[in-house]
Amino acid sequence: MRAAGVAIASHLLEWPALCDARVVGAYVSFGSEPPTGPLLDALRKRGTKVLLPVVLPDLDLTWVVYTGTEALAPRPRGPSEPTGRSLGPEAITDVDVVVVPGLAADGEGHRLGRGGGSYDRALARVGAEVPRVIALYDGELVDDIPHDGHDESIDVVVTPSALTPLGQLA
Repeated sequence: MRAAGVAIASHLLEWPALCDARVVGAYVSFGSEPPTGPLLDALRKRGTKVLLPVVLPDLDLTWVVYTGTEALAPRPRGPSEPTGRSLGPEAITDVDVVVVPGLAADGEGHRLGRGGGSYDRALARVGAEVPRVIALYDGELVDDIPHDGHDESIDVVVTPSALTPLGQLA
């Protein structure tokens, strides 16, 4: 699995939108998700400010600056979360690129998440000009994802094999 995270990080770190980013919204992977540790550490080493989510009781997300793995606290269920000062749900509006988790995506930009709506709320705060990237394994880009009117779309799929802007999918 770590090799998948390294490959995904490599694709993203060469992508011009991420190369120019001052602030990136990202997440700490868990379970069967592609590892994000290589990306988080490379961005931090590069000097890019990385915002990581903390889930609030209402399932909205607040954001904390990533300062390294030593500042991540495990949760009983779900990913580890950063332990720094909360910047609030609106902090996501400062990002130049946002990388989100998901279980699958389709060529129309629909993503399948875990069902809590946390990322839909966060993405609704992000400007339309901000690239929205989903990190997946090869094979998780599928023909069709069921979606509702409140579901926020993504623009780019990155897998261990490639970075694919969805406008190029037919």
